[in-house]
Amino acid sequence: MTPSPGPISVTILVVAKAPIPGLAKTRLAATVGDRAAADIAAAALLDTLDAVAATPVTHRVVAMTGDLEQACRAEEIHDRLAGFTVIAQRGDGFADRLANAHSDSATVRQPVLQIGMDTPQVSADLLAGCARRLLDAEAVLGMARDGGWWVLGVSDGTSAGCLRDVPMSQSDTGAVTLAALEHTGISVTLVEELHDVDTVDDIPAVRAACSPSSRFAQVTQGL
Repeated sequence: MTPSPGPISVTILVVAKAPIPGLAKTRLAATVGDRAAADIAAAALLDTLDAVAATPVTHRVVAMTGDLEQACRAEEIHDRLAGFTVIAQRGDGFADRLANAHSDSATVRQPVLQIGMDTPQVSADLLAGCARRLLDAEAVLGMARDGGWWVLGVSDGTSAGCLRDVPMSQSDTGAVTLAALEHTGISVTLVEELHDVDTVDDIPAVRAACSPSSRFAQVTQGL
């Protein structure tokens, strides 16, 4: 019998924000309301954590900001995080916090593959594929359909320092991130493009890519 392969020597990093009504998914909340938007964000985070937990990697880290005690589905999120190393985000802006999260997750000297909580359709197979590609690449980058990106992997966590100069949440964030990485001399391997969830118009495409039994699919029915 052929032995099962061991875990992939990659750290998966999830950068997350506590899904607190009034603070989470504000563009979505403008249409569906603060509480519903936060509940959708909580569902997306939990589905993402499930996928990461099922991915055969050696380390799993969540960089969190916000007070989970005030979040939707707080108890469920707290229980799910028990299988992860949880660190606090630090920095003055989102780009700074992203770069610091990569650096803080690189205490184990291995590649770091970072995702957010806006793509609940990610699967363990997809993440494992990205992780394996990162073993043979200096960086991997997966673009989002809105012009941003949904996954960034670097073989050396300090390489993500170039993110500090990238304007985030803009229509050209993905292209600027790619240019910033390449400007530092890093060769970037592009991986699958995905839809992410920012507004109510994004929900149908993302839900269609999710399992019907997923929390995100269930909570967004009718939207």
